[in-house]
Amino acid sequence: MRADPGGGGNGGTNGTEAELSDSLKTFGVVLKALREESGLTQEEFALQVRYSAAYVAKIEQGKRFPPADLPARAEEVLGPVAVKVLTAAAKSLTRRAGLASWFRQWAGIEEEAISLYAYECRAVPGLLQPEGYIRAVFDRRLPPVSEEQIEREVAARLDRQQLISTRQNTAFSFVIEQSVLVRRMGGCDVTRQVIDHLLEVGTRRNAEIQVMPSLQEDHCGIDGQMYLAETPSHQWVGYTEGQRSSTLISAPKDVSVLLQRYGKLRSQALDCRATVKLLEQMRGAL
Repeated sequence: MRADPGGGGNGGTNGTEAELSDSLKTFGVVLKALREESGLTQEEFALQVRYSAAYVAKIEQGKRFPPADLPARAEEVLGPVAVKVLTAAAKSLTRRAGLASWFRQWAGIEEEAISLYAYECRAVPGLLQPEGYIRAVFDRRLPPVSEEQIEREVAARLDRQQLISTRQNTAFSFVIEQSVLVRRMGGCDVTRQVIDHLLEVGTRRNAEIQVMPSLQEDHCGIDGQMYLAETPSHQWVGYTEGQRSSTLISAPKDVSVLLQRYGKLRSQALDCRATVKLLEQMRGAL
């Protein structure tokens, strides 16, 4: 399960969702109670632990997996007893099995990242999907889900996409295989929406979009998609997905491999100007 499958994530759900969601809500309630006992507003607490107020709010609402260093950051703010309570609550979360924990943790890392990189060879990255494309992905997902669940997941993904506009000091980089667009997921009209959206996002100062051409003999992305994020403390974290599975990568030597590969992919893909030209040509051919 993922809180927002698709970008990361193009995944589904499983039976661990309710269990993990309940535990996240419990952790959030505990954090809120400890914060209020210290006489702090969310804004004041967020400032002292060096997270955004919006991120703290989502943790307290049970919508985001708490970062591993939250108890340590909160020690001077809430006191040693409160930190022991938070640490115990956090351990109970990490012991729970389920893919939701990976994605919720990655979603939290996304929200605080100062650099965010994505290479996709399967689908348009979730942060770049217009609504028509999102619905096309969910409508074709198996096993099928209810309309109510689709609406919730569409809303969640659209909400995540606000990161690009709200995190103006975050550097976003996307490398997307041309084949993802050639597939025309959802039909020609949806593909036009995708291309128009990529062209629009690509005009932002904090976003770079590059297309990897279909014909490219020099290509180091054979092992599949990857996501990378640089945290405010300048640590890099990786994230990958497979069929109903996902992995958060934090070991420095493994993250280094992904960074090397991503750097090479950027040099192998079309540059931003050539990408715009190709996208315009593809749109004209639809």
